[in-house]
Amino acid sequence: MENRRPFLFDAHVALGAKVVPFGGWEMPLAYGQGTVAEHLACRRDAVVFDVSHLGTVRCDGPGMFEALQNTLTNDLRKIEPGKAQYTHLLNDEGFVVDDIIVWWYSDQEFDVMPNASNTSGVTAALPGRDVTLERCVLAVQGPNARMKVAALGPEFAQVPRFGVHRFDFSGVEVRVAGTGYTGEDGLEIAAPNEVAEEILSRLVAADITPAGLGARDTLRLESALPLYGHELSLTSTTLQARLGWVLGWDKETFRGRSAVEAERARGVSKQLTGVIAEGRQPLRDGGEVLVHGESVGILTSGNFSPVLERGIALGLLNGDLVAGTPATVALRGREIPVTVTALPFVRKASSRG
Repeated sequence: MENRRPFLFDAHVALGAKVVPFGGWEMPLAYGQGTVAEHLACRRDAVVFDVSHLGTVRCDGPGMFEALQNTLTNDLRKIEPGKAQYTHLLNDEGFVVDDIIVWWYSDQEFDVMPNASNTSGVTAALPGRDVTLERCVLAVQGPNARMKVAALGPEFAQVPRFGVHRFDFSGVEVRVAGTGYTGEDGLEIAAPNEVAEEILSRLVAADITPAGLGARDTLRLESALPLYGHELSLTSTTLQARLGWVLGWDKETFRGRSAVEAERARGVSKQLTGVIAEGRQPLRDGGEVLVHGESVGILTSGNFSPVLERGIALGLLNGDLVAGTPATVALRGREIPVTVTALPFVRKASSRG
């Protein structure tokens, strides 16, 4: 099956994007400056990612609150209309079908945002319609994101963290949430295709650096944010990823609840754990982690940290490993010295001083 191209594909090519296949789409990996420069621009200033490959399932009409509340793990009663919430969709065995952001607009009106490859699974589980191809999603991230996104209008900069708003932009409705996937402050802008190129042009003109999915991955890794297909999957669980806070134990039900209750009662056998290399050698998923010569599990994600200038990785590892524990990673015939470390590897700029 041929990969889809985002609506803004030609605009990205004109900006110098290197395009690669990702989740059934052809998406920008990096632009002329490269991944490390884009990563540091996000940590220090502001960047814009095209994340239109993510899905949008529009759930509006009678009974939608109940449908989402009884299917997804998190408890919508914790928030209210005008807010966004991170949540999981599980299967009956308690494994993760997808991790999702829900944008709640009013009463029974929601946008459910799944990962690129999982949109069909979410539409099968929820009574919504797939509107992914009708809009683009641009994520503006970084400590100066709000200041610079005001180039679209001052109201854009005023959307609070995990807030959801709708604005008129050039005569069409644009939807904005105070969400992102970098560990920095920022917004995600869901714009109908007819105004998406104008929005991207104005963001770039406001000195917001275009960034590709390479930087988005290294940013989320530094911030220890799980990636579906790596830390979350049909062979791993919410509790293993240390995300128990997205399980709505106070509500009546959610899909997979009985399996997760059983896991909670017996205790998790492995947990999300971070390791950091002594040097610049990038760590990679699939590397085996050894403590005192004994295997404790496999890395699920790894790369070079542009901020720390060392290799970093996440893994679902056995036991409750304590920060500071020395270990090695067996990777491609090499043994790389690492240390178990507290997560996240890097906190957002405002907390780093």
